[in-house]
Parts: sequence; structure tokens; C-alpha cells
Amino acid sequence: LSAALILSSTVVVALGLTTLLKPAYEAQGKLLIKKSSQTTALTGLGGEKLGQLEGLDMKSSPISTEMEVIHSVPLLQKTIALLNLRDPRGVPITPEIFAKRLKFKNTPTTDVLQVSYESKNPEEATAVVNKLMDLYLENNVFTNRAETIAAGEFIVKQLPQTEATVRQAELALRGFQEHNHLVSLTEESKSAVAIVKELEGKITEVNAALADVNAQYVSLQSKVGMSSGSAIAANTLNQSPGVQKVLESLQQAESDLALKRSLFQEAHPLIQDLKHQTQILQVLLRERIAQSLNGQQLVSDASLQMGASKQKLIDDFVKVEVERLGLANRLALLSQTAATYKRRIEILPKLEQEQRELERQLEAAQSTYQTLLKKLQEVKVQENQNIGNARIIEPALVTVKSTTTQKILIVFVGGMLGMMLATGMVVILEVRDRSIKTLKEARELYGYTLLGAIPSFGKKNSLRHQVIEAAIPELLVRDNPRSPIAEGYRMLQANLKFLSSDKPLQVIVVTSAVPKEGKSTVSANLATAIAQLGRRVLLVDADMRHPLQHHIWNLTNAAGLSDVIVNQAEFTSVVNTAIANLDILTAGVIPPNPLALLDSKRMATLIESFSTTYDFVIIDAPPLAIGADALTLGKMTDGVLLVARPGVVSSVGVTAAKEALLATGQNVLGLVVNGVILKNESDSYFYYAKEYADVAYSKKKVTN
Repeated sequence: LSAALILSSTVVVALGLTTLLKPAYEAQGKLLIKKSSQTTALTGLGGEKLGQLEGLDMKSSPISTEMEVIHSVPLLQKTIALLNLRDPRGVPITPEIFAKRLKFKNTPTTDVLQVSYESKNPEEATAVVNKLMDLYLENNVFTNRAETIAAGEFIVKQLPQTEATVRQAELALRGFQEHNHLVSLTEESKSAVAIVKELEGKITEVNAALADVNAQYVSLQSKVGMSSGSAIAANTLNQSPGVQKVLESLQQAESDLALKRSLFQEAHPLIQDLKHQTQILQVLLRERIAQSLNGQQLVSDASLQMGASKQKLIDDFVKVEVERLGLANRLALLSQTAATYKRRIEILPKLEQEQRELERQLEAAQSTYQTLLKKLQEVKVQENQNIGNARIIEPALVTVKSTTTQKILIVFVGGMLGMMLATGMVVILEVRDRSIKTLKEARELYGYTLLGAIPSFGKKNSLRHQVIEAAIPELLVRDNPRSPIAEGYRMLQANLKFLSSDKPLQVIVVTSAVPKEGKSTVSANLATAIAQLGRRVLLVDADMRHPLQHHIWNLTNAAGLSDVIVNQAEFTSVVNTAIANLDILTAGVIPPNPLALLDSKRMATLIESFSTTYDFVIIDAPPLAIGADALTLGKMTDGVLLVARPGVVSSVGVTAAKEALLATGQNVLGLVVNGVILKNESDSYFYYAKEYADVAYSKKKVTN
């Protein structure tokens, strides 16, 4: 009875409200959204799609995007202010109320957008539609040009810095070449090797000649009976006219003295005169010898006058000594020169390495500078061509809107109100549940590119009808490769492969907003899918707060990543081969502060080493709500793959995760929706996937 009373009361009130309705007017105008005249100057892309107005993904609509632009608060506020729109109390209407009166309609298979506005005043309705369309066109042109102008200003600011970098690289290369006396390292290396080879040949020849000369030297020295210095001195004195003349006079005086002594007494004046003369000649001879030998006395008196045969021996001895000294000096010079060239050859590889590094830096700087110049010209062309991509094809026309539908709606709403009161508690409980329910909600809340959707075909609890997963996730890609879930992971790896054509992804971090979203399951199955394609894959369990990979793969966790980081274990001793082409590095001993280990130079070095050894590296990181581990690892890798699970993550968790990713400047590769609940999805794709799974499950039961 109470329910009937409530229902009848609401219907009566609704009928009363219908009598108070006043006629409403609706103005309609039409916009043509043209293909954009913008070029692809900033992207460098061309081809048939040049200038087309397209969405960011396969399911987005450019027309829907333009609807949102017209529906934006700034345009609504500006329209309200310019037309001075007010409610019956004289208060300016809010953008929210304005937006409720505004409607959009896209004619199917066309680029025409219809804009409608409802009002009690027909003139107001017409003015609002026309003004809103005019403001949209102005904003469209301004926005398109503003983006191009901003790009040009950015390039202009970068040009001086880039040019300075080029000059600095040129000066560094030239200074290096001048300091090391380099012209052509290749030619110098070839020339130095040839010269060393030639010098070594000459050294061999000189050594042979020196050995022969030494033999002659020893033979002649034994015959002469004096040193080389004495022989040279004797040879000099025998060839000195002054010495020989005095020597002859001395010998004549001594001969006369001996003759006179046989005739006269010692005291005889003639004897005394000859003795005095002999003394004078001896002094003179010593002076002449000293002059000839530069003050040295290296010979005996017997060597002052020699026979022809001995003189010839001394001449030959002196010549051999001169030749020996010459060969020895030449050998020393050749050896020193060869050693110098060898030292130069030893440092040439290092010089070549340093020069190549400087040349690479110069080439990179020059390439960047030329690219900026080219882009600046393209931006200027684009700025001049940019005139917007929309025009008005039909100004606002006003029509009287029928109230019959509104009356029926009011009566219907009144009838439904009673029923809603009976089910109010259910609605309240449903509203309190803020978790994401569908794939569409996850994609809209995150706003990232959808790279994969993994359906859930698990058994359901009869009480809550929710999917129950095993404590240890299953490796369906390995154990059930023909299942729709396995195909979902293969589709995910394919999307990752084609995500970046310029630089293929090699190291990624897999994480989620909150725990229990299945990021470890996604990591393990994605690694298996990639490994099955023949690529070498490394799966690293970096979730040192709650590691799970060793349970998934049935491995021990006595030592792992944490032990490798602190150098308590070698990577090769703790890595495990799970299947062909797939290695697993477990988390290892759980440290008291995992972030301190992950945010270290050692971890960055390990990631770089992994990327050189493996074709693809997947790092299973803790959820974003747990700590900053995933954010830290994300800056060391090619990007972050985000996992979301309907029924687990809430809109609050999504917002917190997006803020953390944005604040740290992460490269978010895209979104993987894991455990999609099929009963919540209206998409035919999931309907057929469920039907396929049910058939497969039935066949499995029959075969079992």
C-alpha cells in the first residue's frame, strides 16, 4: 500500500508539473569540419594522409573532439559574457547550466556538425548558436597558429645553443689534431709501420757491417800494438811537417854531439853548445807535439818517426776506427728513430679512438643543427598556410520545440521515482563502489594508448559472481597457447613491437597503480610470448617488496637481483633458464630498503648490460601505490607499461598513478587491461571471445 501511495503521489505531482510547462525554442546551426590545411612540418610525415584531421587511435573521432572543444568551459564563459546571459533572477547563468541546454549532432557519413541551443527566448537561442560558432572558429584559427608559432620560437631559441655546440665540437677536434700532430691517422699508421720495417732492415745491415769492422779493428790493433787514440796521435805526428823537421834537427844535433864527444872533453865549448842546442830542440819538439795533439801526450818518442809499413798499418787502423765509430753512431741513431716510431705506433689506436669520438660528437651536433634549420623553414611555411579547418555552412535557425515529449517524460520519471525509492539502498551500495568496471572506463580514466586487453575466463563464485584466481598465476601462453588469453598476450607483444618504428623497444618496466592487478602475471606471460618468437628475453623480478616470479616459475629465491646489485653474487650464477630463449632473474634476498638498491648506479649499469646481452628485457616492478621503485626504474629504461584490472583499481588509484607518472616525466608506453570481466563488456569482440572460450572449455570436458 505504501508503495502504491508513493507511486500514485509521484504520478500526480508529475501531471501537475506538466501543466506548468511553457513553450521552448531551439536554434540550430551547422559547421563543416574540413580537412586540416596544416602540413606535417613538425613530424616529417607525408603521403596520402597529409593534412587529414584524424584521431589519436582507431576508435577516437575527430568530430567528437571538436564537439568537446566547442563544449569547453572557456568558450561557454566567453559566450555567456558577450551575450550577457542571465537566469530569471538576473544572475549570470553558469557554464554548467549553459552546457545542459547545448546539444550536438553529427550527420552520419559526413563532416557536418549541428549545434543546437534551447531557450525560452527565440532571439537568445539564435544569438547563442551564432556567437558560439563564431568564437569556435576564432579559437580554431588561433590555436592552430599558436602551436606553430610556439614550435618556431622553440627552434629559434635552440639554434644558438646548437650552433655553439657545433663550434665547440669543431674546436675540440681541431685542437686534438694540432696537439697530437695528426693529419691522417690511417696514412700515418701505414707509413709508420713501413718506416719501422725499413729501419729494422737497416739496423740489421749496420749490425752486420759493424761486426765485420770490429773484427778488422781487433786484428789491426794487435798488429799496431797501441790504442786507437795513440795510433791517431802517432799518425798525426808522422804527417806533421813541423814535428818531423824539429825531430830531424834534434836527431842531427844528437848525432853531432855524440861525434864531438869522441873528439873533445865534456867541458869543451863545442860540446856545451851542442848540448844546449839539443835541449832547445827537445823543448821545441815537445811544444810542436803539444800543438799537434792539442796539449795531449799520447805517444812515445819511438812513435814520432815510423817506417812505411807501420805507417800504412796505422793508417788502416785509423780508417777502421773511424768507420767503426761511424757505424756505431748510425746504429744508435737508427735504433733511437725506430723506438720513436714504435712508441708513436703504440699510441695511434688510442688517438684514433679519441678522434673518432670527437668526430661523432661533431657529426651529431651538425646533424641536429641542420635538422633545426630545416624544421624552422617548414614551421614558417606551415604558419603561413594555417587558416583553420572549419567554417559555418548554416547560421542559426530557430524552431518551436514540442512539449509533448517533455510531458510524457515527466510522467514517466514520476512513475519511475517510486520504483527508484524501493531500490535506493542497492543504488547507494553500487555508488559507493568506486572501482573501475569496464575496459572503456579504464581507457578513459587513464587516457593512455590501449596496447592490450586480457579477458578473464575463470570460474565464478556463486555468491558474488566475481572471478577467482589461483594464488599462483598461470602461464597460459606456455600451458594453453591456443586460448584467447594467450592470443591476448601475443596481440600485446605485437602492439609493443610496432609501437616505436624509429627505435625498437628493448627494456620496459611493467607496473600497476595498486596491488592485485596482475602485473606479475602480465610480465611472465608477455615474456613467454616474446620468447616463443625466437627472441632472447630476460624477465627481471624487481618487486623486492612482494616478489612473485620465483613462485610463478617454480624457482628458488635464495639469490637474485638484490644480491647481484650489492656484488654478493654474479649474474650468471643466479639467472635461470625457464624455457627456450627466456631467462629469469628472481628478486633475491629482500632488502630493508629496496629503493636504495634500485636507485643506484649499479642497477643502471646492470640494465645497460642486460640490453646488450638480450633482445628484450622485462622488469616486473612494484605497484605505484607501494613506492617509487617503478618510477625510478622507468627513468632507466625505454618506458613504462601500465597494467589495470577492472574491479580492483579505483578512480582514486588511477588519478594518483597518473599524477605520479606525470610528475616524474615517465614515458608511458600504453595500457594493458588485465582480467576484463566479460559480462560487463558490450563489445562484440569480447562476446565472441567468451563464446570461443566456452566452446573450448566444453571440448576439454568431453575429451577429459
